[in-house]
Amino acid sequence: MAGQQEPVIWMRPEQAPVGRRAERSRAEITAAAVELADREGLDVVSMRRVASILGTGAASLYRYVATRDDLLDLMTDSTAGEYDLAAPSGDWQADLLAIARQARQIMRRHPWLPAMVMSRPTLGPHGIDLLEHVLDVLADHPADHARKLEAFALLGGLTALFVQNETAAADPSATRQSAYLRHVAAAGSHPRITALLAASPPDGHSRDRFDAVLIRALTGVLG
Repeated sequence: MAGQQEPVIWMRPEQAPVGRRAERSRAEITAAAVELADREGLDVVSMRRVASILGTGAASLYRYVATRDDLLDLMTDSTAGEYDLAAPSGDWQADLLAIARQARQIMRRHPWLPAMVMSRPTLGPHGIDLLEHVLDVLADHPADHARKLEAFALLGGLTALFVQNETAAADPSATRQSAYLRHVAAAGSHPRITALLAASPPDGHSRDRFDAVLIRALTGVLG
């Protein structure tokens, strides 16, 4: 039908129905792409590069993964398989915080992932498992289903933002920005900035606010 969208990759056969017997699996292709992105960055990930790593031709990979966008979706969802989803404890804040801390570590292991979470969130089989777990944690919470979905999205998005900021803080340009802020504070023409920096200096050694900020945000969303 004209204008009909192609179903997501997980709703399509593992391999195209025509062609030779399967030599690779989507899981193998995905793992190779993730390793490449971890090592060299997302921009270098292409069907040709991944095929080279696997010792095959790019054309053969299209029997398993139709487009680069499909490959990116597979990569993003594969990282959701790295969570250890323990049984809910009955304390929804503690349980969601445990998930968020894992998310933070996963995103640190895969530096390309925060930008993907922010720009093109993907919900595949592993992501579905994670969503089901979050909904299980919140099963007894009085918030409605829409707010619980918002909390799930916020958990991933806010964690991605934190990790992006951590990465930016490690960049040499961050030192120049801190120097400029100190210069502004010393000038005295922006007293509120001066007071802010006196309470929380931009030197990278201030207390980690991740847990507190995340819980405040989740509590606000869930009501």
